[in-house]
Amino acid sequence: MNSMTRRPPAFDTPVKPPAEDAPRARKVRSGPFGVLDIGSSKIACMIGRAESDGRLRSLGFGWQRSQGIKSGGIVDLDAAERAIRAAVGTAEELADTRLKSVYVNLSCGQPESRLFNVQWPVDGRAVTADDIKRVVREARTRAAAEGRATIHALPLSFATDETQGITDPRGLFCDTLTAQLHVIDSGSTALRTLSACLSRCELDIAGLISAPLASGLAVLVGDERELGTTVIDMGGGTTTIAVFSEGQVLHTAQIPVGGNHVTTDIAQGLSTSIAHAERLKALYGNCHSSPDDSRELLPVPMVGEAEHQIAQMPRSHLIACIRPRLEEIFELVKDQLETAGLGRAGGVRVVLTGGASQLGGVRELAAQILDRHVRLGRPGAVIGLPDSANSPNFATLIGLLAFATGDGQSMQDIDFNTERYRGWFGRFVDFLKNRV
Repeated sequence: MNSMTRRPPAFDTPVKPPAEDAPRARKVRSGPFGVLDIGSSKIACMIGRAESDGRLRSLGFGWQRSQGIKSGGIVDLDAAERAIRAAVGTAEELADTRLKSVYVNLSCGQPESRLFNVQWPVDGRAVTADDIKRVVREARTRAAAEGRATIHALPLSFATDETQGITDPRGLFCDTLTAQLHVIDSGSTALRTLSACLSRCELDIAGLISAPLASGLAVLVGDERELGTTVIDMGGGTTTIAVFSEGQVLHTAQIPVGGNHVTTDIAQGLSTSIAHAERLKALYGNCHSSPDDSRELLPVPMVGEAEHQIAQMPRSHLIACIRPRLEEIFELVKDQLETAGLGRAGGVRVVLTGGASQLGGVRELAAQILDRHVRLGRPGAVIGLPDSANSPNFATLIGLLAFATGDGQSMQDIDFNTERYRGWFGRFVDFLKNRV
């Protein structure tokens, strides 16, 4: 990364949530849509639509604790199917709607993110939608790798001959059309397992959306997307990263460490159960110690002992279990950002979201390690969604609905699906889509 002037590590200036930000000019797809967030700690489903003013409305919502999911991937088909069916069934009952397809977050198969520059000969005529489709197809061809399937090929910007910085080149005359595209792919076998699981739940895949992209759509205001911001979604089994700039997502990454690992560290360090470790983390957890921590004693039920045998441990022991793991997470995030080589495009601002971001002192620790301005991000309010679900824990779910309604999608009037499903994975998805 390029060197930057050191700035204060954190700030307290309030930021308006996305719901209060001025509506972005975009074509809104009304829906309704079904969206499904398959995570390591919870599985959540929402059926919703977009109002005429662009605001999101929930018609039905349901969630279950995850079963059969580890680090974003399915490890037990039967358990995952039961949890998905329960979450979807609750949402369907509240919305009085039966879902046939859902938009699903992409977390499995170790997703990878790459940028491609593609040149396409136009030979002096006007650029057409077909030219843009061919550019996207060429990017997918170049990105193709054995055992990987391309999920997104997102056009970032275009150039017509020497004229750069064009958002939509249709109608412009040039000899050569140049495009920069952001390609996100994932392991084919993990995607096949995901498709098989949803098929067992009698659901088609309407679309796969990168999980960090969805989180960014939920928690960033318009200026943050334009000026350069890194979104860090701290989930249960994974921590995901998305870098936004000039209104587009430039880079995504995923780290197989999250809040569940903090809970496990507490359970091991204090010799207590996972359930009690989670409770201790939620009630007393913090990243920073204070002089009183060694004197404040916490009740810690010992694993394997009788229920009435409860030890008393200083709070400093709890913090000593929490901080190293969170330091590791942010050091890994820092390494990912440096490896991406985005320089100034990544901006100097970080927005934290996800369930683990709500632990005390996380913002300050992130600012210290990443050396950037940091704020905690809450998704914009969704009409009809319970207050408990309008929280960082459900940022990905809300972002999935935003994407389904058209947010984060450029040139929505061009159907790129004809270029998307190719190869064996494409035939498999087509089979699922046409089986009913």
